[in-house]
Amino acid sequence: MKVNQKSLAIVSSILLAGAALSGCAGGNNATSGTSQQKGSEGGSGAAGGDKIVIALVGPLSGSASDYGDSAKAGAEYALKLKQKELQDLGLNVELKPLDDQAEPKQGVVNAQMAINDNDVVAVVGHVTTGSSLSAVTAYEKAGLVMVSPSTTGPEFTEGGKKVAHRICARDDEQGRKAAIYAKNTLNVKNAMVIHDKQAYGQGLANEVKKQFEKDGVSVLGFEGLTAGEKDYSAVVNQVLAKKPEMVYFGGYYAEAGILIKQLREKGFTGVFMGADGLDSAEMFTIAGPAAEGIVFTSTVGDVKATEEGKKWIQEFEGSTGKKLGIFTSFGYDAMAVAINGIEEAAKANGNKKPTRAQVFEAIHKTQDFKGQFVHVSFDDKGDNKNAQVFIYTYAGGSKKFEGEAK
Repeated sequence: MKVNQKSLAIVSSILLAGAALSGCAGGNNATSGTSQQKGSEGGSGAAGGDKIVIALVGPLSGSASDYGDSAKAGAEYALKLKQKELQDLGLNVELKPLDDQAEPKQGVVNAQMAINDNDVVAVVGHVTTGSSLSAVTAYEKAGLVMVSPSTTGPEFTEGGKKVAHRICARDDEQGRKAAIYAKNTLNVKNAMVIHDKQAYGQGLANEVKKQFEKDGVSVLGFEGLTAGEKDYSAVVNQVLAKKPEMVYFGGYYAEAGILIKQLREKGFTGVFMGADGLDSAEMFTIAGPAAEGIVFTSTVGDVKATEEGKKWIQEFEGSTGKKLGIFTSFGYDAMAVAINGIEEAAKANGNKKPTRAQVFEAIHKTQDFKGQFVHVSFDDKGDNKNAQVFIYTYAGGSKKFEGEAK
């Protein structure tokens, strides 16, 4: 579908959004109240200008808060650095963080909060796949563009959802490259694949299983566990009985830490591998020494690999008082893409506050945008044509960058 046709559809959606969606957040006032803006340090723009708001939606509390907090910190820093330039253009841009706790239902509530705020013209997020998938239909109806730093589930940009954009790689690519790395570099001949029964984790596990089977790696089992539990002895016993060379886990660090600890305590000596859901400073707190040797893929490269990156970290930490987290860099670049879209839309609108449709149009057209950490060129689906996948291991109490996964 061509751009002008998409614009007509989205403008129509905006006109209908209030009537079609006004009741979606009703009857949940207590939950919504806890998900309101949480400590925005992004700052406000020039006094007197029409307010423009960018919502950021991610887990700012709960077991996945590392992801939301780090993306939020990066987004706030990006806005802080651009604020003077935006003010000079007469643009009063603010950040509105919303906490979805990585819960799909709360993601829908937060989406409705963003949609109902007429000043919100773009969303950075959602941060997690499950929340993004639950909310994207509402955003599509409202014509409110999304730029996710970290939603990797392929379904996010499939099915004709034009507002959905991401700067990171997809899980069909991440899973495929993880399986190839396991076979070709780690010399794995058989594996057991485990997942957390959630959109992100099970989707990744499916892709790994598919590539293993294509490459002749024997899949000895494909099992799900329940996120949030503390005893995974049932699946641990299955692993011990089947004696795989590798366990691949699709899910997040909270469950992965418990699983690998219990596996090692029971005598499993094989490789343990996962994806960016395992990237957290909390992994060693949860798993202890059992975290050593874990291999994982990530859609985020090593910021410390270059002198420029080291300088950026120093400036970021000095300015914000916060440490670099897993999605700080991609939160920063996703915000930069959103800000660039708003700037371009405002200029095309006579330096006036742009509409949601105009911001969507500008962001969707993004090509060869040189972010600090990733170059962004969106294809027609909203995927970044320049996205990459990388390999890390946990060693010596911290993560070690191994390079790009080919």
